[in-house]
Amino acid sequence: MVYLREFQLPDEEREARFLANNRENKRTCYGSRYPFGLFLNRMVPPLKLEEITILCGGNGSGKTTILNLMGEKLGLGRKAVFNRSSFFGDYLNLCDCQMSRNFTARVRSNSKVITSDDVFDYLLDFRCMNENIDVRRRELLEEYTDARYARFQMRSLEDVDRLRQVVEAQRRSGSQYVKNRLMKDVPGKSNGESAFLYFTREIQEEGLYLLDEPENSLSPQLQLELLRFLQDSVRFYHCQFIISTHSPFLLSLPGARIYDLDSDPVEVRPWTQLEHVRVYHDFFQNHEHEFT
Repeated sequence: MVYLREFQLPDEEREARFLANNRENKRTCYGSRYPFGLFLNRMVPPLKLEEITILCGGNGSGKTTILNLMGEKLGLGRKAVFNRSSFFGDYLNLCDCQMSRNFTARVRSNSKVITSDDVFDYLLDFRCMNENIDVRRRELLEEYTDARYARFQMRSLEDVDRLRQVVEAQRRSGSQYVKNRLMKDVPGKSNGESAFLYFTREIQEEGLYLLDEPENSLSPQLQLELLRFLQDSVRFYHCQFIISTHSPFLLSLPGARIYDLDSDPVEVRPWTQLEHVRVYHDFFQNHEHEFT
């Protein structure tokens, strides 16, 4: 399913005309007019989008900026903040997009921007949760030891809670005492496994998803798992994906339209002709004798 059909950045003439007529641009107090000027040295045609569209390019090529512009233009949900300047909104107003009739209110509510920062924050939350559980476990073990060997004598009704604590500590082992009072640890998984689960949790049916370098934290095997998950989400659950990535595994997604942001003009290329993929190819070819 295609929800966003086309996205167009302002051309050089529109950028120049805006800056020439904008009073704020004449002030010298601004250190950056980003994203103005980012694409001036390259001709970027209207980006025609498919069920899976991939933006590939080196650092500073603007692939993340395009995702951010798309997300803001469509009002998609997101968690992580992103770089923007005082001129970001002005540049955004010069961008154009073409939606399909299928982009309903329901689809919009499901759609979102997912960045590597979101995944890292999710992993940190897991880690902090387990650390807090460990701290509470130690506190409960100390409480158990104190209650089990306490010389306690009930003197008033105010001591009922302490009596129950002492009785339970004497009837149970330390592990049983702690388990009755403590939530279980979050199931132990590696960062990569947890990151993969994050995508399967966040991506639902009928949605437009902008994924910024989703391969971060994923092993090659999990990148292949993500590839299959994205394929199934398109085929069976009517999702559309626009992905910024360097991963040769994700670049090989069958049927994906790939824009090479390092080329001038920016053009669609097969994944096997991308410079990033050729670097991998040449590296392994140079070490081919070591695999025998």
